[in-house]
Amino acid sequence: MQSHPAPDETAPSEGGEGRRVVMLVDNGVHGDSRVQKAARSMADAGWEVTLLGQSPDSRSREWRLGAAAVRLLPMSKQLNARRNQFRRPWLRRPLAYRPGGIADYRVAQAKAWRADLLARRIAEGRGLRLRRVAAQVMVRWTRLRRDQLERARAARKGLDGPVDRLWAWGVRRCMGDRAWRRLEPYLWDYELTFGPAVDALRPDLIHANDFRMIGVGARAVARAEGRGRSVKLVWDAHEYLPGIKPRASHTRWLPAHVGHEREYARYADAVVTVSDSLAELLRREHKLPETPAVVLNAPGGEAPEDHDGEPVPDLRALCGVGADTPLLVYSGAPAEQRGLRTVIEALPELPDAHAAFVVLAPRGAYMKGLLARAAELGVADRVHALPYVPHWQVVDFLSGADVGLIPIHHWPNHELALITKFMEYAHARLPLVVSDVRTMADTVRETGQGEVFRAEDTGDFVRAVRATLADPGRYRAAYDTPGLLDTWTWQAQAQVLDTVYRRLLCAGVPERTAAPTSPIGVN
Repeated sequence: MQSHPAPDETAPSEGGEGRRVVMLVDNGVHGDSRVQKAARSMADAGWEVTLLGQSPDSRSREWRLGAAAVRLLPMSKQLNARRNQFRRPWLRRPLAYRPGGIADYRVAQAKAWRADLLARRIAEGRGLRLRRVAAQVMVRWTRLRRDQLERARAARKGLDGPVDRLWAWGVRRCMGDRAWRRLEPYLWDYELTFGPAVDALRPDLIHANDFRMIGVGARAVARAEGRGRSVKLVWDAHEYLPGIKPRASHTRWLPAHVGHEREYARYADAVVTVSDSLAELLRREHKLPETPAVVLNAPGGEAPEDHDGEPVPDLRALCGVGADTPLLVYSGAPAEQRGLRTVIEALPELPDAHAAFVVLAPRGAYMKGLLARAAELGVADRVHALPYVPHWQVVDFLSGADVGLIPIHHWPNHELALITKFMEYAHARLPLVVSDVRTMADTVRETGQGEVFRAEDTGDFVRAVRATLADPGRYRAAYDTPGLLDTWTWQAQAQVLDTVYRRLLCAGVPERTAAPTSPIGVN
């Protein structure tokens, strides 16, 4: 198990001395506990923090996390569509309408003509037979052409045909890491949304979260330096990008984002990340001058002063089960690679157990599919989809369960870190059932806090759950080990991040690589 010595929590902090910090994140902040805790804890340490996130709609939103200001900006989507989506598909679908809305107009026009002829036939007592036949033919013809256009659009979204792959290969060969400008031009929408807001705030330090925001941060630094201001850039790498499951179905997504990250990572004055393994990978991948600091996704953080003091919800009450019912809990993102289907498939073999899924969107499409599968297996009454609770309530909320689940599949990125829910379950003193992804499995085997099963193996998952339910005290006893939970707290991790900030702004650092020479232009 990797250990991280806890900083001296009694040591005085020099504080931020009123220095302005802009944090950037590519989501709506709600549900991102790492970002929320970072913003609030750095503001509490004296930094003047503004957290900029993405609004879910066209409205701006503002609130405060302790002393930190939060602003959600309406997202620009001007470059979300690729140029090929505006071209007429002459070769593949020669009958298709040209893009731009004409298809729906023509179908409606044909329907209106047919309705007009029907009304005239009734009013005038005339058959108008030939015209009615022509109108019907026109309706079918326009529908055919619209269908051809929709099929062409669907094919273009896939971007995985031979021509698409050849074109993408050629662009990457010619442009290298800069190829993201052609492969995923929507990344410029983040610049158009966040760039002006960052400039207006005139920060001393930019904290860019994850792989989409590193480019926004680097270009903002370049603009500031061009105007004679020194701005430091911290990149917070949440995951190993080349090792994640692509977030779009086409083949361009991953190479484009990897190139984007690689282009801008070298402009960071400091890098922080979530595990020692990932820190070493990032150092090698991006030829960083030093190994990134590790800020674990640990639980903790206080409730904001303006929260209404609501009690922590009762997990068992929400599931409608008593204290004697075995209750398994999964907390986190719902996705196929998270292994939730393994839990559903196992429930027929665990006839007394209930499963609670605490997710951001309990009525979302993926959860609906999961609940449908539970109904097919006859276990729907033992599956409960619940919404997130505020991050300061998570540990107490989860403690109502008997077992914490991490049935995650094998992806390179999944092997590298103790994820947030791992430490949340630990502080809730839950026995764990985790798949055999490397870092978490090794930790569980060393500490004895749970059981490890083979990922995607339903039978082995059932074995592991039965073992933890049979003797939960054995696994909970691991948490009595002195020092085990000490560094798995946000308070300890916040001091690491504060130290990074102070090193950059209060003590000085070596000169950074020259800033990008063309920070704004679209190539």
